[in-house]
Amino acid sequence: QVQLVESGGGLVQPGGSLKLSCAVSGSIFSIYAMGWYRQAPGKPRELVAAISSGGSTNYASSVKGRFTISRDNAKNTVYLQMNSLKPEDTAVYYCNAGGTVVYFSWGQGTQVTVSS
Repeated sequence: QVQLVESGGGLVQPGGSLKLSCAVSGSIFSIYAMGWYRQAPGKPRELVAAISSGGSTNYASSVKGRFTISRDNAKNTVYLQMNSLKPEDTAVYYCNAGGTVVYFSWGQGTQVTVSS
């Protein structure tokens, strides 16, 4: 049973930074592409950043240049460094394996709120 545990969210002012972490247990983490997703109130969940098993990255246009996804296969963890945060980045952030189609059940997510 694969478990996804996200952490690192919080309240931050516009222009601030946060680093999210996602610990993955119960699977061979290194073989999977991983993604960070977010869901704002009243909106569908969207993929914001992805990293392949080999380390190649892709970003949604809304976060490109501000967010950086990375992974540590030794720790079975994927990270999302978020800089220059905007109020429109406010959402619950999730990680999962895959891309537009995900492999595992969703975790509880971590809330990011950008507000002054």
